[in-house]
This record gives sequence, structure tokens and C-alpha cells, in this order.
Amino acid sequence: MSKSRRVLLIDDNVDAAESLAQLLTLSGHDARTAGDGSQAMRVAQEFHPEVVFCDLGLPGMNGFDLAKELRTLPFGRDIVLAALTGYGQPSDREKTARAGFDAHLVKPVDPSVIESFLDDYA
Repeated sequence: MSKSRRVLLIDDNVDAAESLAQLLTLSGHDARTAGDGSQAMRVAQEFHPEVVFCDLGLPGMNGFDLAKELRTLPFGRDIVLAALTGYGQPSDREKTARAGFDAHLVKPVDPSVIESFLDDYA
């Protein structure tokens, strides 16, 4: 098991985000969810996540813009920020890197991959 982390899952598919949050909680992590960019910023400012998994196709503020906003928070440079998205083309990966993401994971992602990511990367 990985070290316990504060994890924020940002996805407009609420069921998927909450299911993954429950799995992470059962693994000993403190996981929160947000369904859009403005909610994600509010949760991040209160929760100070260590790791953020962010969908790119969000309503309102997309994941690219949200990543840039998260990086402006006082603790934002220290967040491990991973895109968790259905977008998997090389151009999408280039865009996530430019937006400040540390990693790019393509859905569907097996929960064991998330746990390995938390062990290895975070």
C-alpha cells in the first residue's frame, strides 16, 4: 500500500469520480471529488491536495485551464497533477504537459494503475 495521500478527483462523471474516491479511501487515502473547475478550485483551497487527477473535458473551465489555475495556488507548484481523460492522442499529451500536468493517464484506468501511480510518482 502506498503512503496515505490527500487526493482530489475532478470529473464531471460524478459516479466515476465518487467510485474511485471510495476505492482510494478504502486504500487509506483521503479522497475528495469535484465536478467542475470552480468547485475544484474551492475544494483545492480548503483541502490542499497532494495529488490531483483531472479530466480534461469539464463543463465551464476545461482541465487545461484548471491545471494552470491550480498551479497559481500557494501550494500549487507542489501538487502532483495527472490528467485522467479519454483524450489520448500525442497532441493531447503535449497540451497537458504545456498546461502543467505531470502525467497523462487515459481512461479507462484500472484502479491498480492509480494505486501504482500514487506509490511511484507521488
